[in-house]
Amino acid sequence: MGLWIPITIFAAFVQNLRFMLQKHLKATRLSSAGATFARSVFAAPMALVLLAALLLATGQGLPRPDLRFAGFAALGAVAQLLATVAMVALFAERNFATGITFKKTEVLLAGLAGWVILGEAIAQSGWVAILIGFAGLVLLSAPPGEALARLSSIRNRASFLGLSAGLLFAISAVSFRGALISLDGSLLIIRVVLAVFCVTALQSLILGLWLGLREAGEIGRVFRHWRITSLVGLTSVLGTIAWFAAFSLQTAAYVKALGQIELLFSFIAGAFWFRERHSRRELLAMGLIVASILLLILLH
Repeated sequence: MGLWIPITIFAAFVQNLRFMLQKHLKATRLSSAGATFARSVFAAPMALVLLAALLLATGQGLPRPDLRFAGFAALGAVAQLLATVAMVALFAERNFATGITFKKTEVLLAGLAGWVILGEAIAQSGWVAILIGFAGLVLLSAPPGEALARLSSIRNRASFLGLSAGLLFAISAVSFRGALISLDGSLLIIRVVLAVFCVTALQSLILGLWLGLREAGEIGRVFRHWRITSLVGLTSVLGTIAWFAAFSLQTAAYVKALGQIELLFSFIAGAFWFRERHSRRELLAMGLIVASILLLILLH
């Protein structure tokens, strides 16, 4: 079994915990942008401390980032930031597990983005598996109360937010892989943590400026509720390190495809933590997506 497989499973589990915390922040205390800011503002210093500890422990020097790294890291940081804002906003539209599933369009779109940006192709068998999962996502496009999804029902706010988040997450995943494979020298963990620090620091700066100009007082609320927001930062830095490590070892599309296991975590969280109920249509859709995950694992 490749090392990227357990790393990806861990990343998906930790990311699910972070989304649970961010949903709580959105529902009780912070705006969508504020909940997203909480993710990066605590993650950046944590990554910096970890990077310093790794350098001291190993005696190695920092890799030398070039313009290619900077460009990919910046593109990925902005795309991920916008995608996270869309996801937090989506939680107000649909239930937790369904919202996570909408986001999973990133698996389909990551294959296209990887081909366009990095020239990495996906096997035909891989596309078959991914399209099975996408069929499940189409079932989820119907608003609550409708038995079946219709083409017209895709034009609702929840679908728009979910699909937008999926595209942006796909672009960010491919961009992060591009940034990581552009780094040379040093241990893998050092390269990964350096990239995580650069990305989260840039995201903190962008969101901090936005909140200062558009949502006065939101930054203060983020730090006022530090007991929860710092946990968001901790789960963020752990999950991001794991995602980045997986991206450095395998193409983004296959990493995200295996990351669909997050759906199972979100389903459990929605049922037992948030006490959510799911329709038969939603259960069927989730079943199709799980089938696509298993097929991808068997084929690759």
